[in-house]
Amino acid sequence: MQNFTTIQASEITDNVFKLLDKDWMLITAGRLDHYNTMTASWGHMGIMWNLPVAMAWIRPQRYTFEFAEQYSDFTLNFFTEEHRKALQFCGSRSGRDHDKAAETGLTPQATEAGNVFFREARLVMECRKIYSDDLKKENFILPEVALKHYAKGDFHRFYMGEITGVLQSKRS
Repeated sequence: MQNFTTIQASEITDNVFKLLDKDWMLITAGRLDHYNTMTASWGHMGIMWNLPVAMAWIRPQRYTFEFAEQYSDFTLNFFTEEHRKALQFCGSRSGRDHDKAAETGLTPQATEAGNVFFREARLVMECRKIYSDDLKKENFILPEVALKHYAKGDFHRFYMGEITGVLQSKRS
């Protein structure tokens, strides 16, 4: 973690909308000897119950879902544009069939708490799960949103995590 500075969540200066929609992220859960990661461009960050939180959304058929269910923590890893191909790979291949880190050149490391993040990331949020739930078809106020995004009925589960640590690359 020598290439990173620890900051508070309140010190993050990035535009959240750009981070999620344009930059994308890797949601990672597990330990160095047993983890998976996936690319995501949907999420939320803010304050809930007086805590800094981030929400990660994972469909049940994704391999990362198993890890998010099994482990109490997850990380959100944000990268510079030079890693776009790695993010595309991690979003289009399953960790069941591929060693994503080896095939993309990303270097997994462990936080002090043992959670996996990537050395190449420019910003990492370490999160402890505090709440999760599934989206439900009957709760959509606009049914067309469910029809457009969930034609197969594979509604996301969201994991709200308290942001317990933030690592910012010294390279940024």
